[in-house]
Amino acid sequence: MGTCVKYISANFCLYSQVPPPEPTALNARSAADRVAPRPRRTQVTTIYKICEQALWRAAEPDGVFLGTLVDERDGFIHFSTAAQVADTAAKHFAGQTDLLLIAVDADALGQSLVWEHSRGGDLFPHLYAALPLAAVRWTRPLARGADGRHVFAELEP
Repeated sequence: MGTCVKYISANFCLYSQVPPPEPTALNARSAADRVAPRPRRTQVTTIYKICEQALWRAAEPDGVFLGTLVDERDGFIHFSTAAQVADTAAKHFAGQTDLLLIAVDADALGQSLVWEHSRGGDLFPHLYAALPLAAVRWTRPLARGADGRHVFAELEP
């Protein structure tokens, strides 16, 4: 069993030959009751990330996305489900322009993807690793409607 070959930051390991550590080891704010089993494959297959276009474009040549400053602070990359992403945009990205909506194959992320209780007690997907861009299904500009809110087309669950 090998060890991590290249560290990106204290919280992200780009190349690893060992399973990712338990989420509580990476995130000091974790509580045992926050971690939940991963939903069955049929429940959620696509998860979504909202990101500034410039930050995403800077990650493309490397083939991995290390997360935003908020992600790095929290020790994991934040994602939302199709049912959660509009509320995430309203709460954390209101009024922002030049954003992308990124659809990611949840199954491609393996055990580094952990479902944890967050806003309103809902389970949110958190990635405790760098995001390999090979897991990305598509990226789209996140438009705003006349009311200033971000507009979401029908999304895959």
